[in-house]
Amino acid sequence: MALLIVGPSWLGDAVMMGALVQRLKSQAPARGVAVLTPAHLEAVVRRLPGVDATLINPFDHGQLKLLERRGFGRTLRGRFEQAIVLPHSWKSALIPYFAGIRRRTAFVGEARFGLVNDARPLDEKALPRMVDRFALLADPPGTRRPAATPTPRLTLHPAEVSRVLGRLRLDQAQPAVALCVGAEYGPAKRWPAAHYAEIARRLAAAGVRAWLLGGPNDMAIGAEVARQAPQAVDLTGRTSLTEAADLLAAARAVVTNDSGLMHLAAALGRPIVALYGSSSPEFTPPLASGVVILSESLPCSPCFERVCPLGHFKCLNDLSPDRVWTALRPWLGV
Repeated sequence: MALLIVGPSWLGDAVMMGALVQRLKSQAPARGVAVLTPAHLEAVVRRLPGVDATLINPFDHGQLKLLERRGFGRTLRGRFEQAIVLPHSWKSALIPYFAGIRRRTAFVGEARFGLVNDARPLDEKALPRMVDRFALLADPPGTRRPAATPTPRLTLHPAEVSRVLGRLRLDQAQPAVALCVGAEYGPAKRWPAAHYAEIARRLAAAGVRAWLLGGPNDMAIGAEVARQAPQAVDLTGRTSLTEAADLLAAARAVVTNDSGLMHLAAALGRPIVALYGSSSPEFTPPLASGVVILSESLPCSPCFERVCPLGHFKCLNDLSPDRVWTALRPWLGV
């Protein structure tokens, strides 16, 4: 019998889930691991080592649709011996319950007693990193810290990297740095466009191409960076998530906000300059060896707000391009 993971809705969290998958596979290599995931993350989840199957979660974030969830859950009856539910919401625990999965493991969450019958307490102060929290769910009840937290990794397909570079007509001979200009969470996580443009101009002067990466919601900031730095290649909104991962793998280094793409870059082992504003690297750091984390460490941060509650965004506006360039240069040989 297999195990079902109810996966997160955010890209970065889905990448960090890879640590849990690796723990589960190390404990029982022959056991199948399936992940219930939103459609927009499915291709990335399939690249996590140890994931044997994916199921598309047909319910959007915030949708209850109780009868539909019951019907979907019943289609899974008899397929899984255990479910691990990573989101904390009540709704996220419904499908394993309706599927009749015998053991349903999760942290104590949103009034879901009965839905979760293997409920674990979580000491957030003792275990601040989300990746450690995920890994802990592979251990027996009562364990306070995970026996191990593997570094999440993403499977790389060199042929796909070449295909994406060719489709986008990118020069494979010229070194490039990926600038991940967006952050889905909100503007309090986004380094200013003018600062990214300054880095792009310095890269061009050093003979290095700047690739601007992001999703459709990042196209406005990508266009603004490209307007101020015409040498940059604006790829925002032009790639799928797996194609963005392939471009990150091909980049010499990555400059990124605290975002899902940051975690993709880390899972690919890329050198990273990670920029933190309203969030904290103590909670969701990039899990790679070649990482420089930059933050202004203001008294008001981290506030974890989507928009600066004080209206000044100093945590990102005051993080200068000079600091980022100094951190980036050693990986470029300039």
